[in-house]
Amino acid sequence: METETVTISKEEYERLRKLEKLDFDLIRQFSSSLEDLKQGRFKRLA
Repeated sequence: METETVTISKEEYERLRKLEKLDFDLIRQFSSSLEDLKQGRFKRLA
């Protein structure tokens, strides 16, 4: 399998890294919230 290389600016690289971190954090929070819901640990706010 051949690896391709792409060149991007440092600013674009840093922007993509921040988005990746944000996506990972949101997925982790969602997973944690889903586990809380499954365990019955939730409060109805409305």
